[in-house]
Amino acid sequence: MKKWTVDQAHSEIGFSVKHMMISKVKGSFASYEAQVEADESNLENALIDFKIDVTSIDTNNEDRDNHLRSADFFDAEQHPYITFNATDIRKKDEDEYELAGDLTIKGVTRPAKFEAEYGGKATNPWGVEVVAYNVNGKINRKDFGLTWNQALETGGVLVGEDIKLNLEIQANPA
Repeated sequence: MKKWTVDQAHSEIGFSVKHMMISKVKGSFASYEAQVEADESNLENALIDFKIDVTSIDTNNEDRDNHLRSADFFDAEQHPYITFNATDIRKKDEDEYELAGDLTIKGVTRPAKFEAEYGGKATNPWGVEVVAYNVNGKINRKDFGLTWNQALETGGVLVGEDIKLNLEIQANPA
């Protein structure tokens, strides 16, 4: 197995959530780190640990971002990181995997599953071989204590419960 670092210039940790029951708000986290030890083309025995800096959340709206950092949502002062530690990785077919692990948000740790797809390997302009993965999943924010919401006059709520996650990861040898 090889050690890899996530190339933040060519990777993204994104999410989306329903807003007012009709549209989606999208955002991302700009600051994160990962420890990955894996065979670049086979994740089955990989060691994967992610740590995301909650204060780096960006939804393209400063007021909303500050609210998300507050105790109403992530409580970034008390819980500055979201972490994921892979506990089981199963190959589904040639390039697809199911990642299972422990996801911790706002001090609450729960099992979570994500789908990962191997994007391939390429050599960058500096002669370094890099690999890419796309990771997708869905979590219920209330499972992690993110329960703030506001009822709408027309029925429904302001913020949806399901959060869709999408990670585009490019990794370089450590």
